[in-house]
Amino acid sequence: MPDQPHNPYKTGQVLPFRESLLAVLGLAVVVTLVALDQTVVGTALPTVVAELKGFQYYAWVATAYLLASVITVPIFGRLGDYYGRKPFVLASIVVIIVASALCGMATNMPFLVAARCLQGVGGGMLVGTAFACVPELFPDAHVRLRWQVIMTTAFGIANAVGPSLGGLITEWYGWRAIFYVNLPVGLLGLFLCWRYLPHLRPQSQDEGISIDWLGAGLIGLGLGSLQLCVQLLPDRGLGILTSSLLATSALACASLLWWERRAANPILPLDMFRNPNLGPLFLLSTVAGFVMFSLLVYTPLLFQGGFGHSPKEAGLLITPLVVCVTTGSILNGRLITRIPRPNYMLYAGFALLAMACLGLTQSTRGTSDHVLMAIMLVGGFGLGFILPNLTVFAQQTAGPENLGIATAMLQSLRMVGGMVGTALVGTLVNRSYMNRVSAVLSEADASNWLPPMSNPQILIDKTAQEALLTQLQQAGHDGALLLEHVRVSLVDAIHIALMVVLVFAVAGIWRATRVPPVKLIRTIESTATVAD
Repeated sequence: MPDQPHNPYKTGQVLPFRESLLAVLGLAVVVTLVALDQTVVGTALPTVVAELKGFQYYAWVATAYLLASVITVPIFGRLGDYYGRKPFVLASIVVIIVASALCGMATNMPFLVAARCLQGVGGGMLVGTAFACVPELFPDAHVRLRWQVIMTTAFGIANAVGPSLGGLITEWYGWRAIFYVNLPVGLLGLFLCWRYLPHLRPQSQDEGISIDWLGAGLIGLGLGSLQLCVQLLPDRGLGILTSSLLATSALACASLLWWERRAANPILPLDMFRNPNLGPLFLLSTVAGFVMFSLLVYTPLLFQGGFGHSPKEAGLLITPLVVCVTTGSILNGRLITRIPRPNYMLYAGFALLAMACLGLTQSTRGTSDHVLMAIMLVGGFGLGFILPNLTVFAQQTAGPENLGIATAMLQSLRMVGGMVGTALVGTLVNRSYMNRVSAVLSEADASNWLPPMSNPQILIDKTAQEALLTQLQQAGHDGALLLEHVRVSLVDAIHIALMVVLVFAVAGIWRATRVPPVKLIRTIESTATVAD
């Protein structure tokens, strides 16, 4: 690594090609690590619970990771702005490696949940800093888009293969191996980032700067309470606990707004949200997260429980959605530098996303697999046109002094949008499904069979389904007809919820047209130096 930064005026990048490639590969490896942590566990969870017991902690294995990540992303994004990002990238990899080893050694579910929480801290630290390294390495926005494809591709592939990989590893080597596989991957990323990622620090860095720990704590309390409320809302409804969590989140957010106006070095610069160029991008990131996570969570349920596809068939149908996020990002990088107004790609992205939502609301059990895959493909391209552009536009608008926190807020708000989306869609699906199933069973004089049919899982679990059919037949009911009505009830419930998702996608189109025109700057003056 050279002692002085490479001249960005000629190449649009801080380092020469070889060092740039190895640095980005290192970041891509660790981003893959985070993506795998989020996706491989779901497939293995039934096996994990069967061995460790404690079904009441089932959802917390995933929730603990997400909760810790959402809280730590903006905090470490801001700290990276102050002290440079390389130390936090390296520290995050170490935390993930240690936490993964602890997950693999878990002897009970509370231990595993705690280890996953630590793993989420590492993941949030990494997301809050790694993505902000890219604009520092490549000041030229056109050059940056080309290099960013490597990270987008790595993230997309990891998301695509994660569930299948988790199932295969669990079947062949046991569930603990899905955590131990992080160790060699993490060590490779640690070496590449330590060796080739430069320690860039802002030239205006104040060595005596103080950290806004109160602001960081309020962010954690606000987002943490919101996440817990969202997690519990579909099952418990708006009860005392969920209402208290929601009130706590609102109070923490209000206190955060009050404090950040008075803090000397606020961890969350409110000027960013008042910025007419940056604020709309944050809102669009929230909308994109709402739509994206709603599709990722409830489309599999539609295909499996509603249309009767096997998990393998449903996985194949959904694959174009995930793969085309990467393909769309690559295509976006080639198109956006050739059109007169880069904002057009945002319009196209949300329009494609809305088309995919509309297609799903009109799909039925008789819809061919080719049509369903085409719908998923359209949605994937839409996300591929949206996600990288939101990041590049926000990084360019925020300026170098707020680069990390702006990037981190985009990621956090996308997850917050996903949390709210899955909770709202889940509540709509659950309520509508229960009402329709109750009506169907009441009409057939079979209301006493509501408990086993109240969970859509009965439409996916073939073993439980066969046992239920036998019991219904013995009780004198036409079990096959009842289950078919229940299946139709689930499809109708998901269609209603997806109509709400469609409204958000259409709102995204409208809001994207309100984003001020963005110009991708060919070269900018370097605002960072390589630390000694």
